[in-house]
Amino acid sequence: MAKQSASRVTPAETELKEKLVQLNRVAKVTKGGRTFSFAAIVVVGDGKGTVGHGLGKARDVSEAISKAVDDAKKNLVRVPIYKGTIPHEVKGKFKAGSVLIKPASDGTGVIAGGAMRAVLEIAGVHNVLAKSQGSSNPHNVVKATITALSLLRDPGVIAKQRNISLEKMFNG
Repeated sequence: MAKQSASRVTPAETELKEKLVQLNRVAKVTKGGRTFSFAAIVVVGDGKGTVGHGLGKARDVSEAISKAVDDAKKNLVRVPIYKGTIPHEVKGKFKAGSVLIKPASDGTGVIAGGAMRAVLEIAGVHNVLAKSQGSSNPHNVVKATITALSLLRDPGVIAKQRNISLEKMFNG
């Protein structure tokens, strides 16, 4: 399977919503006692097919989240959405985390767990079946999900290449 470069999006184009996936408190033990800092994983998207993820670390929770949002705005990708779902089944992998995402009929909702659910909802996918296989680490699951979404091919472009209509492509 050849990797397809997803179209990059600039953050100024759209109004982005943000969703906190995980907030982790980290303790560094020093001679003077424990020093706490926070690491935040955030996904941002417009709910219309644009999504990105970011990681921010700081001594303060709000600062870590704002750093993560800034990082996420640098990593935006466009996702093709067809009738509220994805156009075809796709698998994504990042290190030990792998995900399987399948299109679903109208009314199904987002059937996905934890970190995957956050990414799919913020991207604007309304009906999808998803399974996280392998690592349950939110870092790897988020990155694997975004990798899978970036591998999706736009049905309009494929129909044009095959010289058939969209209806004929999806209905056989």
